[in-house]
Amino acid sequence: MELNKLENLVEIALSKPKKKIAVAASEDEQVLLALKQATDIGIVEPILVGNLSKTKDLANQIGFDIEKYEFIEESNPAKSARIAVQMVREGKAQIIMKGLVNTADYLRAILDKEIGLRTGNLLSHIGVFEIPAYHKLIGLTDAAQNIAPNLEEKVSIVQNSVDLLRRLGIENPKVALLAAVENVNPKMQATIDAALITMMNRRGQIKNCIIDGPLAFDNAVSKEAAEHKGIVSPVAGDADLLVAPEIETGNALYKSFTYFAGGVVAAIILGAMVPIVLTSRADTEKSKLMSIALAASF
Repeated sequence: MELNKLENLVEIALSKPKKKIAVAASEDEQVLLALKQATDIGIVEPILVGNLSKTKDLANQIGFDIEKYEFIEESNPAKSARIAVQMVREGKAQIIMKGLVNTADYLRAILDKEIGLRTGNLLSHIGVFEIPAYHKLIGLTDAAQNIAPNLEEKVSIVQNSVDLLRRLGIENPKVALLAAVENVNPKMQATIDAALITMMNRRGQIKNCIIDGPLAFDNAVSKEAAEHKGIVSPVAGDADLLVAPEIETGNALYKSFTYFAGGVVAAIILGAMVPIVLTSRADTEKSKLMSIALAASF
């Protein structure tokens, strides 16, 4: 299956059982707007945890009737995150979403060794972008979670993302491991890691995807650029997933896709017991909605 637009994520989510989404610190207008749209479409049912009076006031302003949904009163944002985590651990919610709570407090609750949502897998961030200049949706990992992943961590990041793309119907995702050059350079660790991971894929150690790297960004997304450099690869110019060598590259690409390339993104964190929706206040309303849809596609 080829995904061409973010609305495809809504179609996939609608084909799955409706998920319950626990929202930590629900007194956030932008989050409530996205939740209203998601509930109107029918892809999620919220469990709201937060300040009741503030949430009600905001919900009334946007015409969102929250009376029919479960609400847990907790005015302390950090404690609301812990309650949202508890809802997931008890099986009452299948998605967790950040509201008006500090990111550090939100992740601290999720990563808590006793009450958190760890599974033993590495947590990693993925953004799925709709970019006018590209012929299909494209994923980018990791722009927000892992700072300088080593080889083992990069393998986990790839596997997390491949598992997600397969859930979305891409049976054999094409994965481009990014670096500054296409050849292995002993002085550039990114090229060494990319070559090793590519060989692991070819030897069957990483399955259900086609991996190639190192690839410079232009060769990953442009067949013409790859042909000009004599690169013959099923991934070049047709990547489903871009894997950044470290967070600076990933973060810069992520923001350039949004601010320069007119991209819209759906983003979640993978590797926990359930999908983690961690949107930025700078994200658009559509981006927040599509992030919910991506999480509901599991």
